[in-house]
Amino acid sequence: MAIVNNPFIVGGYLSPHYFCDREVETEQLIRNITNERNVVIISVRRMGKTGLIRHCFYQDEIKEHYYTFFIDIYATASLREFVFALGKEIFEKLKPKGMKFIERFFSVISSLRAGFKLDSVTGEPTFDIGLGDIHTAETTLDEIFAYLEQADKPCIVAIDEFQQIGNYTEKNVEAILRTKVQHCQNARFIFAGSQKHIMMNMFNSPARPFYQSVNMMQLKSIPLTAYRAFVERLFLENKKRIEEELIDEVYNFFEGHTWYVQLMFNELYILTGKGEVCDRSLQSIALTNILQMQDFTYQEIFSRLPEKQKEVLIAIGKEQKATGVTSGKFIKKYKLSTPSSVQAALKGLLEKNLVSQEQNHYEIADKLLGVWLQKNY
Repeated sequence: MAIVNNPFIVGGYLSPHYFCDREVETEQLIRNITNERNVVIISVRRMGKTGLIRHCFYQDEIKEHYYTFFIDIYATASLREFVFALGKEIFEKLKPKGMKFIERFFSVISSLRAGFKLDSVTGEPTFDIGLGDIHTAETTLDEIFAYLEQADKPCIVAIDEFQQIGNYTEKNVEAILRTKVQHCQNARFIFAGSQKHIMMNMFNSPARPFYQSVNMMQLKSIPLTAYRAFVERLFLENKKRIEEELIDEVYNFFEGHTWYVQLMFNELYILTGKGEVCDRSLQSIALTNILQMQDFTYQEIFSRLPEKQKEVLIAIGKEQKATGVTSGKFIKKYKLSTPSSVQAALKGLLEKNLVSQEQNHYEIADKLLGVWLQKNY
């Protein structure tokens, strides 16, 4: 087991020892994949989709029998960028296996061969290719799927923030990918997304290419009982203790939202010395420290918003769960202008992913940003 300075991991996945619960979801995901079903995982951002996928990839029944690939396409804007990300991920996973695997990779994906080089100092294989080197994205995509089909073990390809393909400059990517996925018998696919209404429409609408082609999973909060035991264990293993009431308060403050809860315990762990007890007096200190680290980022985000969007964002932040945002009552309470201007501002905030729509209300997508707004405005 790897030795870590802080057992509350907030960046990436380390091992099952530092992973909390998700036993039911892990079993469900592995069962789907091993029974040759493609899967959609939907949850709000930072609820733990990536961690769950990495955790499943770590399990022996997956690790020993499949090649696993993971790409996050949140920052991509075109099919070319998608192809680049997928090709690079496959190459990086094959690199430790040696030249035999790399040569086979480029024998199939010949359009990327120009990017294959050996480092002049270390002799290590490198993938030195830019987006401009992908001349025909669909041709390279065909080759990548051909490679997956010919692999000597079945493959699992996980694509995070999959709803992003709807924003690509090309308008037929959904149909292209559906056709490729449908005809690829040697690979299973996990499509993860954080914009529920877009993902549900993409996979549940009869008019869309991916209709009824997957099993759906919705990721919710880890139960408090499981998180409480997890936190207590990690503190005790490191000769520290923590008050049960504090665990409950942190969990409830962030409504069980995995990444924010984990970040708070990461900071509380730092503030607690060996042999000491972490109590509720440290909660406000930890939160202040975290907000100070984020202050510059949030100021930058806020300063770039048009005035109307700032006003609506502040109002939603104060409400926490805002309903009737275009009603006369809401507009009067927060001194906003007109229903149409609020609607326009809301549209802009949704497009920027600063606000999310959950059932019948709106809330700040980044919970820490919501706290920052309450404290500053």
